[in-house]
Amino acid sequence: MLNSSQLSPGTTISVDNKIYRVESAVKVTVAKGNPFIKTKLKDLISDQLVEKNFKIGQTIQDVSLLERKLEYLYLEGKDHLFLDVGTLNQVTVPASIIGEKVHFLKEGIEVKAMFYGDNVFSIELPQFLELMIVKTDPPPQGAPTMSNTTKEAVLETGAKIVVPLFIDTGDIIKVDTITSEYIQRV
Repeated sequence: MLNSSQLSPGTTISVDNKIYRVESAVKVTVAKGNPFIKTKLKDLISDQLVEKNFKIGQTIQDVSLLERKLEYLYLEGKDHLFLDVGTLNQVTVPASIIGEKVHFLKEGIEVKAMFYGDNVFSIELPQFLELMIVKTDPPPQGAPTMSNTTKEAVLETGAKIVVPLFIDTGDIIKVDTITSEYIQRV
């Protein structure tokens, strides 16, 4: 258990049966009323930021999460199968935990997984991945090739992103998995 005044960025806590990482914690004193701790918390399942206030001295359940590296294997039914790189055990991760990150999963990609007990609580993709273009739209008729005109492309993982006109099917590009943006051709 933690005291609310011990909250600091990076601390993992449980509030209302949800697991949060503290992004910021500031003591607020007001002219009339009691001081409190104002926090910004990141829900580790939905990645949503939530603001929550705690009374000074309020006890909060702290949570210890274990970080492990997993390698993506394949989709099995509605769940995804990973290999724990440290123990070589297979780990099943529900699609609900993966969420929109599924658009960048392919065999062999290593992710960081946060475990709470024996259950995977969240996964984190590498920020940059090199992926192949499997389909692109043809450039618009009469579009100049040296301008900042873009077109849509489909990656080998099924993700759709916007790329410059000079990118063709079969090209390998670097993609930012956080913003889903094209970075460069490899």
